Amino acid sequence: MNLTFNFIKSISNIYDEMIDNGFSLVYLGEFSHEITKMFTQMAESDMEKNSEERSVQRKVYHVMVETLQNMNKHSDEIKERNIGNGLFIIGKKNDTYYVITSNKVASKHKDHLEQALITVNAATPDELKQMYKRQIKEGRLSEKGGAGLGLIDIARKTGEILNYQFLPLDEDNYFFILKVEINAKKFVKDV
Repeated sequence: MNLTFNFIKSISNIYDEMIDNGFSLVYLGEFSHEITKMFTQMAESDMEKNSEERSVQRKVYHVMVETLQNMNKHSDEIKERNIGNGLFIIGKKNDTYYVITSNKVASKHKDHLEQALITVNAATPDELKQMYKRQIKEGRLSEKGGAGLGLIDIARKTGEILNYQFLPLDEDNYFFILKVEINAKKFVKDV
């Protein structure tokens, strides 16, 4: 009986925490193209139901696709069929949407990823535009098939700093957390 109560209390605490933080979707597991498509459709439907401006919907959708593709391609926990594993959260609190992703990153890839994030976060909007153009022209594909455009593009589209953290898992891996904010008021067109 006590185990059942503790379980229910744990679920209630998780639910309360999700509501307090405005999380509408939390998923932990594999990230395939089909799952990415399902999440974007769910988020679009939710934003339409809440009468969110189309310009905001497009920004949130774009960030979701980019972050989910990054997890699918670049997770260092790739399973069979080249499908990555990770955590995905989307929510809205006040006028800000949050897209939070997390996945395992090998220690050997951490410094390169962190330097890319530092560079993107330090760039002005014009510098981001130039970085994007340069990467389109000169970018080389990584061993995982990416050209490094995702982070640049997310920063360009949102106009916000990319918040991130690396938590050590063991001597070979980190738990990489990326939080992208989309301020809805910033993208609502004046009427």
